[in-house]
Amino acid sequence: MRKKLFYVLLTVLLLLLSASGMPPEKEKKQVEETVSLTIRNPKVEVAAEFESMVRLYEKIHPHVRIQVETVGGISDDFSDLKTQMAVGEGPDIFTNVGYAATKEWIRYLEDLSEESWVADARDGTLDPITVDGKVYGMPMNIEGFGVIYNKALFQKAGINELPDTYTELVEAASQLKKVGVTPFANGYYEEWKLGHHLTSLAFAEQSDPETFMSDLAAGKASFTDNTSFQNMLRFLDLTLTYGSPHAVTTDYYAEMEAFQKGETAMIVQGNWVEPLLAKQAPNLDVGMFPIPLDDGGNTQLVTGVPSYWVVNKQSGSVEKQEAKRFLKWMTESEEGRAYQTEQLHFISAFRSVRPPEANLSGDAWAQYKQQDRRNFNWSSYPPPMKDVFGRILKQYVNEEMSKQDALQDLDHVWRQNSLSY
Repeated sequence: MRKKLFYVLLTVLLLLLSASGMPPEKEKKQVEETVSLTIRNPKVEVAAEFESMVRLYEKIHPHVRIQVETVGGISDDFSDLKTQMAVGEGPDIFTNVGYAATKEWIRYLEDLSEESWVADARDGTLDPITVDGKVYGMPMNIEGFGVIYNKALFQKAGINELPDTYTELVEAASQLKKVGVTPFANGYYEEWKLGHHLTSLAFAEQSDPETFMSDLAAGKASFTDNTSFQNMLRFLDLTLTYGSPHAVTTDYYAEMEAFQKGETAMIVQGNWVEPLLAKQAPNLDVGMFPIPLDDGGNTQLVTGVPSYWVVNKQSGSVEKQEAKRFLKWMTESEEGRAYQTEQLHFISAFRSVRPPEANLSGDAWAQYKQQDRRNFNWSSYPPPMKDVFGRILKQYVNEEMSKQDALQDLDHVWRQNSLSY
C-alpha cells in the first residue's frame, strides 16, 4: 500500500513538472537572471510619463527591473553623478550634452556605433556625441528655445502680430502692461536658464560660433565688445523691467505656475514645457516665437538636440546589453515611439518617426526644418563655463554688478577655463 502510494505521488510530481515545462533548477536560474537597471532621467516635466513608459517596458520584458531617478528643474547639476561614477556606482543609463562633455566623460561612455538606430538619425544630430568616428550616445529629442506666449492675453492687449524685432518686443511688453497684464514671468533662480539658454542665443548670433569661441580663448575676441552679448543683457533687462518681482529667487516651478494661471503673458522657455502645460493648463492656448535681440528682423529659434542617452561603460556586460536593448525599444518599437511623441511630446531626432505638426513642438519643428541651424552651443563651452556663466549673470540680475563688469568677468573666466581644456 505504501509502495503504491509512493508511485502515485511520484507520478503526480512528474506530471506537475511536465505541465510547468521547467524543472526547479531552471526556474531558479531564471530568477537569478533578472536584470536591474537604473536610469537617470533629466526631464522633470515628463517624470510620470517616463515612469509609465518604463513600466510598460518591464511588462513586455518581465526579466528586467528598472529604477528611474528623475533630476532637473532646480536639481540639474552633475555633481552627484560625478561622485557616483568615481566610485563605480553610477546609473546604467544617463545623459550627456555632447561635444566638450563627450570628451570630459568619454571614459564612462559605452561605444554605441553598432546600434541600428545610428543610421536613422537626422543629419548632424550625432555630431556632438561622436569622437574619432565612434558614436557614444543616442539623441534624446530635438528642442527649440524662445518666448512662449499666451495668445488670449496678446489679443487682449491688441497685439495682432508677433514681435520680430527688439523694438517690437518692447512695444508688445508696454501694451500688455497698459491693460494690466504682467508681460514676463521671469524666473532666474536656476543658473541653467541664464548660463545655458540665454548665452547660447548670443553665441548663435555669431557668424561662426566655434571660431568666436576659439578667438575668445586666444584673446582675439571679447564679450565686452560683442554686440550680441550686449543685446543679450539688454533683453535680460527688458524681462526684469516688465516682469514679476524677485526674479533671482523665482524658480522654474513658480515661473510656470504664474504663466499657467494667466498671471503673465510670456515665459522664456522651450517646447519642453509642453507636457507640463498639457497636464496643468490644458485649455491654455499658447504659441512660441524667437527671441529678437536686435532690430534686424527675421529672427529664428535656437534649436537642436539638448542631450543624449548614454550607457555607462562601467556597468556589467549583461546590464549594458539590456540598457542598449531599452534604448533600441524606446526609439524603434511602436510602443516606445508612441510614448515619446504622444506622452513625452518629444520631437524625434530620427527620420523614420513622424514629426509633430501642432502646438509648441510643431512650432519648434517648423523652425528647425526650415532655418539655417542656430544650434544650442552650450555643449561646446569649456565644461565649467555653464555654471560660471550662470553665476555671473545671476549676480547681474541681482544688481550686484554692472553690464561692463559682467561682460569683463565673462571674458576673464572664459580665457581662464579654456586653458584647462
